[in-house]
Amino acid sequence: MIISLAERRLRFMITLTYRIETPGSIEALANKIASDQSTGTFVPVPGETEELKARVAARVLAIQPLEDAERPTWPEVATGVARLKRADVDIAFPLDAIGTDLSALMTIAIGGVYSIKGMTGIRVVGMKLPEAFKDAHPGPQFGIAGSRRLTGVEGRPIIGTIVKPALGLRPHETAELTGELIESGVDFIKDDEKLMSPAYSPLKDRIAAIMPLILDREQKTGKKVMYAFGISHADPDEMMRNHDLVLRAGGNCAVVNINSIGFGGMSFLRKRSRLVLHAHRNGWDILTRHPGAGMDFKVYQQFWRLLGVDQFQINGIRVKYWEPDDSFVESFKAVSAPLFDPSDRPLPVAGSGQWGGQAPETYRRTGQTTDLLYLCGGGIVSHPGGPAAGVRAVQQAWQAAVAGIPLDEYAKDHPELAASIAKFSNGKAA
Repeated sequence: MIISLAERRLRFMITLTYRIETPGSIEALANKIASDQSTGTFVPVPGETEELKARVAARVLAIQPLEDAERPTWPEVATGVARLKRADVDIAFPLDAIGTDLSALMTIAIGGVYSIKGMTGIRVVGMKLPEAFKDAHPGPQFGIAGSRRLTGVEGRPIIGTIVKPALGLRPHETAELTGELIESGVDFIKDDEKLMSPAYSPLKDRIAAIMPLILDREQKTGKKVMYAFGISHADPDEMMRNHDLVLRAGGNCAVVNINSIGFGGMSFLRKRSRLVLHAHRNGWDILTRHPGAGMDFKVYQQFWRLLGVDQFQINGIRVKYWEPDDSFVESFKAVSAPLFDPSDRPLPVAGSGQWGGQAPETYRRTGQTTDLLYLCGGGIVSHPGGPAAGVRAVQQAWQAAVAGIPLDEYAKDHPELAASIAKFSNGKAA
């Protein structure tokens, strides 16, 4: 097969798609982004030769006009403007100019664009990376297959829950609740992302109280519940010490607040880690909540997958937060699609106010897959029959969803599900 010069160049290009909103010229702003974020500045400079620009300058590949915006994303920029034009603009950056360093990619292709004058809004809605990024970064160590192997769950979602209250429980109190959850038959338990190592519940004491219960249950039944301990810390060395505490005690999973520890912290941890890394994206909403600014999840998640998260929380259907269902569905699709090959997919984690009631729609809207961790807090621990009944109710809801049986009908022969519907169908499982 003969490959054209243009196709060969694209194989060594990093392509970003920007959704530009402006009262001025889309074309002029597209060219300004390409220039300002590569070789140019606000005036011609010595040394910016045609040869140099041919090697490392970004270039505009395509402009796709969109419907005009009804109101500006940044209103102070467009006082009195009658028309706000919008377009999706593809801009390619030569790999030679950025390399495969993710901090360079974020700085050059994303970080600076928000400060450019003349726009009333800009959002990064797409990113295509060349094959060179595959070999430059480790990706998930465990991902979907490893999470299933370690939990012993096949053919259905991994069912998980969260220790509640989120904050305030001391180690012996956390262990008491965890003991109930372990006996319930749940597959996965996690610390709330807000719990790391506070004075009233140091991580080492929490591990010492919880892990013997998990290991004892494993000895008796052969099933080892996966418990994700909160190990995040701003100091990578301290975070690694937290990792080692979990590992030495026989644990196999950790919660990592990815936005708090940053690219460097995640890279440091992943290169040394022997635990499943469960990514919580708190703080993500700052980057995406306004549809005319920030970035899409399908862009954001690529960075963290390359850095090596194994499980990725992405909210769920009918969540207790602001995010609409369509956003969850798009996030699920993005995180489930291979970047380069199927092995680089983390396990999607549906959470936030979940109980069995969302199972049918989750199953339908995610392409009828059971490759997910279905995470229920109050939807399990607040079941009127206790945590064990809560776990069975969620399992029954998923059985009904996969079989295509309405929940109300399935509940006639499944009392745990019936009790769950009676309590949580008002939407208050959070």
